[in-house]
Amino acid sequence: MELQTSTCDLVERFKRGEQGAFSLLLGKYRRRLAVLVHYKMSDALRSRLEVDDILQEVFLAAAQGLGRFNYQYPGSFMAWLSRIADHAVVDAARYENRQKRGAEEMLSFKSESNPNGAEPMDLMTPSRVFAQQESVQALLRKLDALSPEYREVILLAKFEGLTTFEISERLGKSRESVALLLHRALKRFREIDLGPEKQ
Repeated sequence: MELQTSTCDLVERFKRGEQGAFSLLLGKYRRRLAVLVHYKMSDALRSRLEVDDILQEVFLAAAQGLGRFNYQYPGSFMAWLSRIADHAVVDAARYENRQKRGAEEMLSFKSESNPNGAEPMDLMTPSRVFAQQESVQALLRKLDALSPEYREVILLAKFEGLTTFEISERLGKSRESVALLLHRALKRFREIDLGPEKQ
């Protein structure tokens, strides 16, 4: 029998104690979340912290809270991760404003000095991590090439997973104008060609 890998199934498998299901969930959402976190961070915060630093905080909080998460509709898991990311970015900015801290204090993952810490979430090989980072960088370059209005609507729809109704409420526009804006933004996004290795 094939294991189910839909978000809903993976959430339920994790709740039943299958730890590997969480790694599969992160694999599905890591790239979208990395792009989202990048744009949630201020330039000043990005100069001091890597997106991966925030992602680790998000993944740790998600692992701790997933037992209380209720899958309600497609996109609800990404919306939940997005709210966690909002809090992680705000917390990181507050902490950075107070003081710098060492990486060992930032996360309480399992180690020799912390045997009861959480398991590291990233079980990917270095080559897969590198490939995914390259993919995220390419996405960021294309998104940066868009107008702020186009970038915002794509982030809300395709990365946060909001419906056109939710986007219309957030932006104070009609659903029809949001749908048209999203259509134009995605068309422009597909047209962008940054050429080989333009970094």
